[in-house]
Amino acid sequence: MKLQTQIPLTRQLHNQINYDSKLLLIGSCFSENIGEKFEYFKFQSIVNPFGILFHPLAIEKLITRSINKDYYSEQDLYFQNEQWCCFDAHSKLNSASKEELLSRLNTQIDEIHRQLANTSHIVITLGTSWVYRHVTSDTIVANCHKLPQKQFAKELLSVDQITESLDAIISLVRSINPKANFLFTVSPVRHIKDGFVENTQSKSHLISAIHNVIEPRKQHYYFPSYEIMMDELRDYRFYTQDMIHPNQIAIDYIWEKFKSVWVSDEIESTMQDVDTAQKGLKHKPFNTKSEAHQKFITKLQSHIKDLCKKYPHFNFD
Repeated sequence: MKLQTQIPLTRQLHNQINYDSKLLLIGSCFSENIGEKFEYFKFQSIVNPFGILFHPLAIEKLITRSINKDYYSEQDLYFQNEQWCCFDAHSKLNSASKEELLSRLNTQIDEIHRQLANTSHIVITLGTSWVYRHVTSDTIVANCHKLPQKQFAKELLSVDQITESLDAIISLVRSINPKANFLFTVSPVRHIKDGFVENTQSKSHLISAIHNVIEPRKQHYYFPSYEIMMDELRDYRFYTQDMIHPNQIAIDYIWEKFKSVWVSDEIESTMQDVDTAQKGLKHKPFNTKSEAHQKFITKLQSHIKDLCKKYPHFNFD
């Protein structure tokens, strides 16, 4: 008896992800959920260097500035609630010091430029087609930073606008890295504040635009994380208390699906070894001075040393 419908997935036979891969994950908070998995298993990955970015125009602007090394200046910053902020970045980069914020932004510009030039896989998770335009500057922002709502006008990006933005992102990256693989996905988080119908409209625009981009080309792929959440995990036991965000069980489930499609079988044993090391580091003994614990620590350190010798980029500090 089948008690669940399954989203059909096809294992990727080419350009699989392994420990030689260099990953850049950008987009909504779901990018961070999957990014945390890559970080846990010690892949060479960078996750949301400008913080969470919900819509494609914000991602396009970040990549454009990074590739062109278009550094930020004081004119790009705003002072609000005793904090300096930038409309292009998430509030986690905000600072009480203008100089510190500029340093953070421009350091990340350099880091993203290096990563884009060398990345093997770019994972872009789109969250919404709804955007906010700052009325005074007439620019679409990545983050409103809790400024008064009257300073912004809300707009819905069309399928054509999103397609054009994704095409621009791909062309920009291709200009410095022709071999990069693009993995697109749509966040399973519903933006209920926009409205239920409006959220469905928003997601449909994203999905349609992504398929406009991937269908004619190789090295561009779609992973159905949104569809898996909406269909295979349609029960509320897979959500957090807000009934909107996927809980850890759902995140783990979608990660396993992603891994089954994209991660090379050849590194499965190494991932298990990394998992053993990570769990060992989190182990809390009853007696830190006991002989048994000292033997455990010695064995664990030897295990980690062997892993780092095989993969020099591993860091368990």
